[in-house]
Amino acid sequence: MLRFLALIASLLVSQAGPVSVEKVAGPEKALRFEVVVPASIDDVWNAFGTKAGMETWIWREARVDLRPGGEWTVVYTPTATGGGTIVSLVPKKQIVMKAMAPETFPTVRKERTLATWSFESLGAKSTRVTLVQTGWKAGREWDEAYDYLSKGNAQLLTQLQQRFVSGPIDWSRFK
Repeated sequence: MLRFLALIASLLVSQAGPVSVEKVAGPEKALRFEVVVPASIDDVWNAFGTKAGMETWIWREARVDLRPGGEWTVVYTPTATGGGTIVSLVPKKQIVMKAMAPETFPTVRKERTLATWSFESLGAKSTRVTLVQTGWKAGREWDEAYDYLSKGNAQLLTQLQQRFVSGPIDWSRFK
């Protein structure tokens, strides 16, 4: 799974990208990501909140049930998934989910972190997307997942931004 995602990252983005990443040590350990997407809030919300929208930027197979308790999942392979379960949402403002870590981090995946996605319109064709991921615990696996996701979630937001710069991603080139 990690090699698979690294391959996608290397093929899609040749530089660090437009995403700011902040590792917050305390008082509560967190990861904070921010990107400005060149699209309207309606278009960005559609990209996050619909199967068809997600499949234009995150991967070719997604499941979305946009309600508390619903699923927001990307299916990379039959045994490798990402995303989480929606805890709450405010349309075009925020999605909070219990997020799954990759299978490589089984304890973190089972216990989950809290991912809060916020959306802010900056004008007719510009939207700020912020992700704050909290709920980190102590331990080697948690630290490794934290470091991995500091890069992995930055990649996801870069893909979202690039989707609106270059158009939908053609997933057929990834076998």
